[in-house]
Amino acid sequence: MRVAEVIVRILEDEGIEAAFGIPGAAINPVYEFLGTSKKIKHYTARHEEGALHAADGYSRATGCTKLGLAICTSGPGATNFVTGLYTAQIDSIPLIAITGQNVRAQLNKEAFQAVNIVDIVKPVCKAAWCVTEPEQIPSIMRKAFWTAREGRPGPVLIDLPLDVQMADIPYDPAKDAAIPVVKQPPEPALIEQALDMVLAAENPIMIMGGGVLLAHATEECVALAEYLALPVVTTYMATGGIPAQHPLHVGHIGIQVGGPFGNQFFMGSDVVLAIGNRFNDRHTGALPAYVNGRRFIHINVEPEHIGRIVPTELGIVADAKLALEALYLAARRRVPQQTPSQRVLRIPDERESMARRTDYDETPIKPQRVYHELNAFFGPNTFFTTGCGLTQIWSGQFQQIDEPATYLPSGGAGTLGYDLPAAIGAKLARPDQTAVAVVGDGGVGFTIQELAMACHYNVPVIVVIVNNGYLSLIRQNQRYAYEYEYGVDLTYGERGVDFCKVAEGFGAYAERVMSPEDIRPALERAAAAERPAVLDIIVERETDASMGASIDAVREFV
Repeated sequence: MRVAEVIVRILEDEGIEAAFGIPGAAINPVYEFLGTSKKIKHYTARHEEGALHAADGYSRATGCTKLGLAICTSGPGATNFVTGLYTAQIDSIPLIAITGQNVRAQLNKEAFQAVNIVDIVKPVCKAAWCVTEPEQIPSIMRKAFWTAREGRPGPVLIDLPLDVQMADIPYDPAKDAAIPVVKQPPEPALIEQALDMVLAAENPIMIMGGGVLLAHATEECVALAEYLALPVVTTYMATGGIPAQHPLHVGHIGIQVGGPFGNQFFMGSDVVLAIGNRFNDRHTGALPAYVNGRRFIHINVEPEHIGRIVPTELGIVADAKLALEALYLAARRRVPQQTPSQRVLRIPDERESMARRTDYDETPIKPQRVYHELNAFFGPNTFFTTGCGLTQIWSGQFQQIDEPATYLPSGGAGTLGYDLPAAIGAKLARPDQTAVAVVGDGGVGFTIQELAMACHYNVPVIVVIVNNGYLSLIRQNQRYAYEYEYGVDLTYGERGVDFCKVAEGFGAYAERVMSPEDIRPALERAAAAERPAVLDIIVERETDASMGASIDAVREFV
């Protein structure tokens, strides 16, 4: 069987249903069999980075139970995958990337479009292979899927020389199968020690990290919190893991998306049970204030993450779901259901009283009002994607998310341009759910060409542009850190880019919104359009986002 056909057969067997890519001479043999596949639908992107972000959004929207596939040709096509791979890798998103390559005889000779993509991407993906022996294709393909899924998930890349794709090898699908993924259980003695520390604490707190969502363990996490009356902090990547208004939900903490109540409440804790998180710098801020004598228990499937940033008194290497199940069973065996302390009982009232305001009525529109309207209009199973900048920070501060695997941000990378193609991938993964990209006017320009992909295949995503005419996060940083402003004003002529005309040129519905009372009707029209829709919401130009260098020194803006 020809290798190109073997590749597609294995993709089908591993559950690939959507491929996002751009064909090219070095990958055309595989495309021949993609074109005849009855199980895989291909969507032609307009830039390779957009294809990778779409595959990323597809994986996230399924809770990573199905993997997205991105595929492209060699040379600059392959190098355009780099940013997307980095975006997926740092957020632990499993996906498959396939690149074409020049023939084996031309490797390492500076031949046309024969870049060494494997060495380029190794730092930004979980694993990468250039397959030079055709007979190894089945084993490497299977290992790639296994690698993407096992332990801490992540993206992998397979580079395929043209003559390898064209080779014939003996292959019997009946004798080939996926490699099982085995989850790492916790050590029972360590679970008992963790429970000892939590039960002995005066003010314990739990951190739910994105790894809890990836392990499909949010129900177990909430059950443990409820049984032990543990207040729950969600990291940015765990948004939606516990309903926003749950009485135990403290909210986010941190120096950007963290809220005043969350940061203050965390400062009063003494023992921290952290599960499936990385202690990212935007979460911790300056470490002295964050650590401040607290005792940390850290559960993570990746050994290298434990003790890497915060001093960890007890580290447990385990799958988050298995660890939470073990903790819950141990708690049930050892103690009755715990009664919340007065400090914990006050969470709902204090969370509400300290919440930042969003119901502004001014014109120009205050950016906060946009998120107020998003919260009011869209249902709990709506997908939201967002990339970077003040738009993302405001989203993390203000959006109320109640279900896991619905809030799909570029967290660790903060990738401008991620939002739109990721929303396309999410919508294709779950066609029955609404997908909304929340973007800035600077960020949307990075991948706005993917509106063509959305219109081409009639993928009815909604793009909400929070348009202040600035690279506004950089404007704010320049103003307060360096006392200058340069290179960040995106306006010219009357206003700058007319995103409505651009969107209409692609074939999308488009509307500009200038007044706060017009936001909801515009959302209604966009949702009813039954095609890609762009809302260009013009907001106050110089609104700043609350942030700081330390969780005890966040500067508040209104």
